[in-house]
Amino acid sequence: MKTHPTRTLGIAVAQLGGINLDDTRQSVVNRLIEMLKEAHGRGANLIVFPELALTTFFPRYWMDEKEAQARFFEQSMPNPAVQPLFDEARKRKMAFYLGYAELTPEGTPYNSAILVNEKGEIVGKYRKIHLPGHDDHKKDAPFQHLEKKFFRVGDKTFGVWEAMGSNIGMCLCNDRRWSETWRVMALQNAEVIVLGYNTPSQNIHWPEPVHLRMHHHLITLQASAYQNSVWAAAAAKCGSEDGHHMIGGSVIVAPTGEIVAQASTEEDEVITVKADLALADAFRKNVFNFESHRRPELYGLITQRTGRGTPL
Repeated sequence: MKTHPTRTLGIAVAQLGGINLDDTRQSVVNRLIEMLKEAHGRGANLIVFPELALTTFFPRYWMDEKEAQARFFEQSMPNPAVQPLFDEARKRKMAFYLGYAELTPEGTPYNSAILVNEKGEIVGKYRKIHLPGHDDHKKDAPFQHLEKKFFRVGDKTFGVWEAMGSNIGMCLCNDRRWSETWRVMALQNAEVIVLGYNTPSQNIHWPEPVHLRMHHHLITLQASAYQNSVWAAAAAKCGSEDGHHMIGGSVIVAPTGEIVAQASTEEDEVITVKADLALADAFRKNVFNFESHRRPELYGLITQRTGRGTPL
């Protein structure tokens, strides 16, 4: 049997159990550092942390924007509270992805993620585009989902950056459900797409069966990794946060669409895979050969329409 040349990347996903309102940044960063050390010991070169990894998922609480920004947003990165994570990663020559609430110098709030290389340098930043939820106070709901209140839509498209010898794309949580997210990065030759998420077990907008939350999470990642010939690594913040439950299911998916590692708890847990980046080559050359098979001149509706309309 003919073999392909192997390029490997040790990928780790660091699932975080709940972070409560009274947990300090220092205590959370210490948890991240311990997981980074574990991932390093298991041969990982890149570790993926969750969305809003430094705080509780505060959009579930109704409060003034200024209060939220004072309590939960980072005005610089790295800052003194997070610097120890950067230092440990640089010491161990580990790259990492980290999600957090960003307040720019101009005062604009974003749900953001950064990609940090093995030298401790920020090489990429992404700001969440597909913000879910609402901006009004739903007093009868068991909790709020106020991302549209606390964040602005990201100001740039999905990007891809080089780190650890591979092309890495970033997105956040709800972005994973939208096919455009993955294709824009695949068209930039992404090899690995990383993301963090905080997904409540309960849907406050309609009575969705609980089991579908995990089902849709997994099939989205599997189909998207396969259709775009990429590795996908998704890190949950999960379990109970002050009585509010979020799904786990942190996972690493191969370009074949197969789940190759999955968390088995709703607590702090590290999963790792030695990813063969060349595994995608056969798919890129055949089934999903974009240059040969895509017909963008016929896909105009994707950019011309936001919502559903009449048939052409």
